[in-house]
Amino acid sequence: MCIRDRSKAAPKRGIFVMNKWAPANLARQQQSASPLLAYAHRCSFSKKTVPVPSMGDSISDGVVFELLKKAGDYVKQDEIVAIIETDKVKVDIKSPESGVLVKLFAQQGDTVEVGKDFFEIDLAGAQPAGQAAPQQQKKQETAQESKPQKQQPTQEKPQQAAKPSPQQAAPQQAAAQQKAQQPQTHIGGTGGVNRNERREKMSRMRLKIAQRLKDAQNTCAMLTTFQEVDMSQAIQCRNDFKDEFLKKHGAKLGFMSFFIKAAVAALKDQPAVNAVIVGNEIIYREYVDLSVAVATPTGLIVPVLRNCENMSFADVEKGLELLAKKGKDGTITAEEMAGGTFTISNGGIFGSLMGTPIINPPQSAILGMHAIVNRPVVVNDTIVARPMMYLALTYDHRSVSYTHLTLPTIYSVQISVVAVSLKKK
Repeated sequence: MCIRDRSKAAPKRGIFVMNKWAPANLARQQQSASPLLAYAHRCSFSKKTVPVPSMGDSISDGVVFELLKKAGDYVKQDEIVAIIETDKVKVDIKSPESGVLVKLFAQQGDTVEVGKDFFEIDLAGAQPAGQAAPQQQKKQETAQESKPQKQQPTQEKPQQAAKPSPQQAAPQQAAAQQKAQQPQTHIGGTGGVNRNERREKMSRMRLKIAQRLKDAQNTCAMLTTFQEVDMSQAIQCRNDFKDEFLKKHGAKLGFMSFFIKAAVAALKDQPAVNAVIVGNEIIYREYVDLSVAVATPTGLIVPVLRNCENMSFADVEKGLELLAKKGKDGTITAEEMAGGTFTISNGGIFGSLMGTPIINPPQSAILGMHAIVNRPVVVNDTIVARPMMYLALTYDHRSVSYTHLTLPTIYSVQISVVAVSLKKK
C-alpha cells in the first residue's frame, strides 16, 4: 500500500513574468494582454517624424505655399505632401514612405526652418479600401461628366404683378417726380463707378527679387550703353540650318545660342565685364557661367549655364530647353540659379523695343536683347530695310571703365562672325 506524503506541497502552476514567478491566473492575464502590448509597441515604432529638408545652399527657411495633404490622409512613397516657397525656388516636400499622415506641424503661410519637424506619418497605417487612386478618381469624374443628364422640363406659371393700391401709388409718383427734378451731379459714364480694391500678399520669391533689384541700384554705379545689330546673317543662317539642326540634335535652333556664343567671345576679350567686386578686390573669372532670364508663372528666374566657353550650339540649345522646362514645371533647384558671371535677358519676346536692364548682383554687367524690327539703315551709302535689334549693356562703372564701352559693338561683330562660321560648318 502506497502512502502519499501530503506534507509536500503540490507544484504551483504558472510562468515567469519579468524574471519573476507568476501564478497561473496572472499568467493568463499577461498572455491575453500580449497582443495589445505588441500592437502598442509596434505603433510606437511605426510613427516617423519627417523634418523640413535642405532646400539648397544659403537657404535656411521658407514659407508653406500649399498643403496638398491633410491629417488623416493616406500618402504613398514619394508623393508630394506640401510645397514650400523659398527666396529662389519652390520645393516639393515628398513623403519618404507610405503611410497615414498623422500630424502637420505647420499650416499654409507659416515660415518653417530647415531641419525642424514638418509632419508625422504612421507607417503602419493602411490605405482605406474606398480610397481610389487619383487617376481612377479622375477617370470616374470624367466619365460622370461625359454622361448627359436628362432634365425634366418644368412649366412655370406666369405670375401676375400685384397692382399697387391708390394709397401706395401716390407716394411713389411723388418720389419719382422729386428725383427727376434734382440736378445730376455724376460725371462720367452712365453706369456705376467701380471703386473696388484688391490686395494680395507678395510671394517670398517676389519679395526677394524686389530686394535684390533695389540692392543692385543702391550698390552698383550702373550705366547703360546702347548699340544696334543687323540680324540679317543670323536670320539667314537660322533659316538655312534649323531643319537639319533639329533632325540631328533634337533641339530647335534659336537666336539665343548666337548671342551666347558671341557673349563668350566678347567676355574673353573684355574680362573686366566677367569679373566681380568682392570687398576691396576684383576677381577675374577665366570661365563663363551665363545666367539666362526665364519667365515662369511665378516670376522671373535666372538659371545658369555652366562653362559656356566649352559649349557648342547644340549644347547651348539643349541646356536652355532643359532649364526653361524646369522653370515652368517649378522643379529647378537653387543650385541651378547660383554662381552666374554674366546675364543675358531677352525682353524682345515681350515685344520690348528698348530698355535698360538691371544688374544681377554680384555680377558686373547684363546684356538686354530686344525685338527684331525692320528699320531703314544705310549700307554702302544706300538706304535699305534691315532686321535690326537694339542691344543694351548695363554695367557696374566701379569695375568696368570707359574702355569697355565698345562691348556691344563687339557683340554686333561676333553675331556676324558666328553666323558665318556656322555656315562654314
